[in-house]
Amino acid sequence: MTKLKLGPLSDDKPVKLAVELPAELHRSLVDYGRLLADPGGPPVEPLRLIVPMLERFIATDRGFAKARRSGPAAKRPA
Repeated sequence: MTKLKLGPLSDDKPVKLAVELPAELHRSLVDYGRLLADPGGPPVEPLRLIVPMLERFIATDRGFAKARRSGPAAKRPA
């Protein structure tokens, strides 16, 4: 199987989201979902990929983490 940054997706209750994607990005998400699917199984829908990809991107962005720790946004109450 191809080594991908995303692993198995959790089966959380979906949240409705309306977003327009460039056609090329949508094709890439469709291809990614096909590669992420279990062998012989249906492809993962692009909508299910967006949140884990954004979470992974934010979690691995060192510049964002550093700015968040030291910037004005870090001083906001939770």
